[in-house]
Amino acid sequence: MRIVLLNQFFWPDTVATSQMLTDVARGLAKEHEVTAICGSAEAVSTGSEDSSRPDVRILRIRTAGFGHSAPARAASYLTYLGGVLWSGGVLRRPDCFVALTTPPILSAIGLVFARLRGARLVIWEMDVYPDIATGIGYFRKGGIPERLTGAVLDWARKGADGVIALGEDMKARLVARGIPEGKIHVAENWASGHEIVPMAFPEGPLTVHYSGNLGLAHEVQTICRVLDRLANDRKFRFIFAGGGPRRPHLEAYCRERSIGNVEFRPYCANAKLGHSLAEGHLGLVTQIPETLGSIVPSKVYGIMAAGRPLLYIGPEGSTPASHISGFDCGWRIEPGNVEGLVGLLHHLEANRHLLHEAGSRGRLAFERYFDRPIGVARIACIVLDSNPMRTRA
Repeated sequence: MRIVLLNQFFWPDTVATSQMLTDVARGLAKEHEVTAICGSAEAVSTGSEDSSRPDVRILRIRTAGFGHSAPARAASYLTYLGGVLWSGGVLRRPDCFVALTTPPILSAIGLVFARLRGARLVIWEMDVYPDIATGIGYFRKGGIPERLTGAVLDWARKGADGVIALGEDMKARLVARGIPEGKIHVAENWASGHEIVPMAFPEGPLTVHYSGNLGLAHEVQTICRVLDRLANDRKFRFIFAGGGPRRPHLEAYCRERSIGNVEFRPYCANAKLGHSLAEGHLGLVTQIPETLGSIVPSKVYGIMAAGRPLLYIGPEGSTPASHISGFDCGWRIEPGNVEGLVGLLHHLEANRHLLHEAGSRGRLAFERYFDRPIGVARIACIVLDSNPMRTRA
């Protein structure tokens, strides 16, 4: 079977979409002919166990540099899309296109290719557009950009042979957009249980650890107020490893208030991620309610792999909230509930055994449902048009 993967990011980029797609490419390439059409590499290999080049054909389009500003991102997207239009049109006829959502309009191009070439199309929704753009304030609800983008992307979703959602909350959002429920497959993301393994909990202050991008979809106001309440309390420590557009605000907040029990670090290389996560007693995940179902935080799975309980500041009904309640592997706090979070941290600091127990339950759930071979097999089943594996047993 000939399969074409469409996404701006692919090996050796280390953003989440690149890593997930590269994992799937490695799995599919064992028995099928796989081609990835991607943009210029924005990152270098991180020395993980799978840092070597995957055994697939890579058509790399020279693109403008990717940035967080709107002009830089638009230039990068447009140069990539132009290259996709050329490359996809001259490829030997594939059996299936798999389109991710970077750039968001890519699925529509994938549908055009699929119909012109007589191939199947599977859309792998990493973020639901335009909902995410509306949720973080880029688009005005009901405005022309929101309605136009929605019409184009829903046309692609309805025309696709399958649409992959990252959780039941994302599936519900797609159904609300009019996408037939039978077309949607829930296949959650994953982490490597071989690279990230449980390690001993650290001694000393109760440590809340945040790893990865702190973006516009992530809730920071609650944690800011908690940092203020627990400022310089030697019983507590906070680590933020990564970056993102909300990170400078958080750093400035702590600097202005001379909060000394918080530490800011750069992104961690994949090969060191397990050790980094092990420095915390709790893995912090945050999400603003407006993005319920339009994103599913993928950092959840690395935290579970590390045997650390989840501390989730976000809406009820989300995928992280479902894992916490279903697997009893952490605690959810409603955004804005500062008193509840402060009380919870004091309780956990005095009852450390609760952390060990919740972390162990999270690791067991991870091994059963979210380890990399299991996650890759779920996606492969959908792409190859067989009965997809269930997310739950």
